[in-house]
Amino acid sequence: MKRPENLDRLRTEEFDICVIGAGASGSGVTLDATLRGFKVALIDRSDFCSETSSRSTKLIHGGVRYLEQAFKKLDFAQLKQVNHGLHERKTLLKLAPHLAKPLALITPVFSWFEGLYYSIGLKIYGLIAGDDGMPKAKWLNKKETFQRIPGLTRSLHSSIMYYDGQFDDSRFTVAMVQSAVKEGAAAANYVELKKFRKNASGKIHKAVVSDLISNQEFSISAKLFVNCTGPYADHVRLMADPAEELRMRPAKGVHIVFPSSYLQSKDAMLIPETKDGRVVFVKPLDDEVMVGTTDTAYHDLANEPVLEEQEVDYLLETLEPFIEKMPQRADIKAGFAGIRPLLAPKSSNRKDTKSLLRDHEVEYDQNSGLISLLGGKWTTYRVMAKDTVDYAAELLRNSVPCQTDSHVLVGAQQKDFNAIEFSKKALETGISEEQVTHLLDKYGDQAEEVLKLFSESKDYSNPIIEGYPFLKAEVVYTLRNEMVTKLRDFLSRRIRLEISDWEGSIKAAERIAPILQKELGWSEEQTLIEVAEYVKLIEGFKEKAGL
Repeated sequence: MKRPENLDRLRTEEFDICVIGAGASGSGVTLDATLRGFKVALIDRSDFCSETSSRSTKLIHGGVRYLEQAFKKLDFAQLKQVNHGLHERKTLLKLAPHLAKPLALITPVFSWFEGLYYSIGLKIYGLIAGDDGMPKAKWLNKKETFQRIPGLTRSLHSSIMYYDGQFDDSRFTVAMVQSAVKEGAAAANYVELKKFRKNASGKIHKAVVSDLISNQEFSISAKLFVNCTGPYADHVRLMADPAEELRMRPAKGVHIVFPSSYLQSKDAMLIPETKDGRVVFVKPLDDEVMVGTTDTAYHDLANEPVLEEQEVDYLLETLEPFIEKMPQRADIKAGFAGIRPLLAPKSSNRKDTKSLLRDHEVEYDQNSGLISLLGGKWTTYRVMAKDTVDYAAELLRNSVPCQTDSHVLVGAQQKDFNAIEFSKKALETGISEEQVTHLLDKYGDQAEEVLKLFSESKDYSNPIIEGYPFLKAEVVYTLRNEMVTKLRDFLSRRIRLEISDWEGSIKAAERIAPILQKELGWSEEQTLIEVAEYVKLIEGFKEKAGL
């Protein structure tokens, strides 16, 4: 994961497959293809997992709403989708156990009949999941409910508790990229696709790209190019073939974050229905509480989506019937917005489009040779990647099967790693139990590498800012091993402070800037500009949200 070395490979080597977009699907395709023996390149115009994939609700689930719709509308394609999601939930939890863990979700109900309705539905959800090690749904009485989440409204009748998975989406993606690079892939962030070059038969054989850090252009040569750019997929599709029709129907979803004192629980809550027919999750996010999400059409793809004032009001209004003491607008510490890559059906029923699941497609453009992975969701990223690489393998005449269902990710690969022994060693350095737990949860067996950095400087064992477990050594580790290139890469995606505490992320940016300056060779002037731009960005988020 050294950026200069990976860039050299992208410039000079010829690849079997070049993947464009390093979110969940692109990173998944890269790892899958690499494990099958393909020579793979991965690029992204921003950081790894910088767009849709880092703006999720951080849940691995089959989709309880899909289940309800399957029975209400007798739409059993949705039931199939639930089944796929629940099967993948089990797989994802074992691929990176330090990043993905079970989570109890409480659904408050206000009458006996409502309790019966959700109890039956969530027990069916458990039956579809099968014996996957998750506890089954349970109907809790009022006293049991308050023992789990003390901050709920006193007017509730009871609740239904069930389990799904939660995970750190950004770090999961980085772990996939690290795992792929370890197996031979070449990957680089901040490499933007500018145009394609085609051979005499009209098929793409080169991508002209720009290294956005050095502003240098170069070409990447590959036999196949795979478009994994989520809601931005149409841009790449039209670049390859201007005659293609638009397929993406982007939708915006937002989340808000407030202090955990309002719920005082490590469990999450499911609000089963909002006024516009969605479900909303209220779940722990590190030491805060996150609420989301919304669903509105979005058309401004040229700009990053942001949390807006009326969206804050909507989520607070949705939460109000379920909470005894409501957070106020002034209590909101942060928030974030993302774009879902919703997929429109194709008007022409072409045989070269493989519709594999209800929410994603692998499309092959016969004219340009571009493969596009369209639609999808986090929980089924591995199946999406498998379908895509299966198709690519057919074109490249490779019959090696998918191996990602058993290939654990970086952070969980060292069989002799002993978390208890690590904890003892770490506590002897003077850091707290909370900081030790944080290192294990974020880095798994790579936490030892973070700890080793203490020997370089005593300052590296110090916290970045007060009140959080983040250590300065993490900045150094991610710069050297996870291709952190900008302040925001670290604050938003490696430790996700930006999405939980805007004021804290501003303070942290000022504290860690000297480390980036030293490791990346920034000038004093560049460092000041980087900090000023980041502060301006966060202040802009606060203003848009009316906070």
